[in-house]
Amino acid sequence: MRAIQLSEFVKGPEELKVINLPDPTPKPDEYLIAIHASATNFFDLLQIRGKYQHQPPFPWISGSEFSGVILKVPSSLPGGRTPKFKVGDKVFGGSQGAYATRIAATEDRLRPVPRGWSFFDAAGLFVTAPTSYAGLVTRAGIKKGDYVLIHAAAGGVGLAAVQIAKAFGATVIATAGTQNKLAIAKSFGADFVVDYRQSDWPEKVKKLTPNGRGVDIVYDPVGLIVQSMKCTAWNGRLLVIGFAAGDIEKMATNRILLKNVSVVGLHWGMYATNEPEMVEKVWDGLFELMESGKYKGTCYTDQEFVGLESVPAALEALGARESWGKVVVKVPQDGQSKM
Repeated sequence: MRAIQLSEFVKGPEELKVINLPDPTPKPDEYLIAIHASATNFFDLLQIRGKYQHQPPFPWISGSEFSGVILKVPSSLPGGRTPKFKVGDKVFGGSQGAYATRIAATEDRLRPVPRGWSFFDAAGLFVTAPTSYAGLVTRAGIKKGDYVLIHAAAGGVGLAAVQIAKAFGATVIATAGTQNKLAIAKSFGADFVVDYRQSDWPEKVKKLTPNGRGVDIVYDPVGLIVQSMKCTAWNGRLLVIGFAAGDIEKMATNRILLKNVSVVGLHWGMYATNEPEMVEKVWDGLFELMESGKYKGTCYTDQEFVGLESVPAALEALGARESWGKVVVKVPQDGQSKM
């Protein structure tokens, strides 16, 4: 197979190289998958530099999200279970080693490609879609009529959140930092858009709500909870999703009390360990939205990335914040770029 393997940390994606390696040998409980598309993530940029909280031992293959076709099924599953997938099935998933033409993964790290979806669109589902669904539905209890403020709404989790909020009957106020990204958020269903580079954005958001009462839910993958409190309604719910801006905020807890709001976190990656029964519920809800056409792929299409050699350019576009949605690399298995 071909893959981007690291034997030492690099300064940036421009130093990543594609090499030839033996195909992975699946463990008895693993599937072997031919990768047709790989998605990029910010934590990939951290991991290749040695700055992520999860660093596998050298040498390791970069990348963590993919879609492809089952080549081999497990020979033995715990409890004698029958494998859920068969050879030839189209799947997407998340497991270390996605910047390659082959990968081995356990069943819990895989889901079936939704009907009518391409490998390209499905590759970017595994991380962003459940993060946004679990945040809005499981943690914030979104309901019809809610006003929802979604920060960085043109990003991967942002566009997922916009669609999920609209599917539940909410009114979406989306923020972003450029006119193009605001237009993208609008094209995915946002009712209103606000440029958060403008210092008075909380006042503008508040004016968009009924009688200026403020928003019911704040979805924040950036690190804007403190400022968002200015435009949050009584009984509001503020979701801490991440800190893309780089700084971890400190809050005056008296403001939480005075506004009668809830500030809740979401660590989707730990649900499989701490609350595994919720994982299937979240995915069931997502597949229902996808089957009904209320959720579509969020892949960046302004520029095309084809072949593992284009992974560095894709990561650079992601890191420079030039892109929107999920930046996905097509991985031809037969030397052809057509997907």
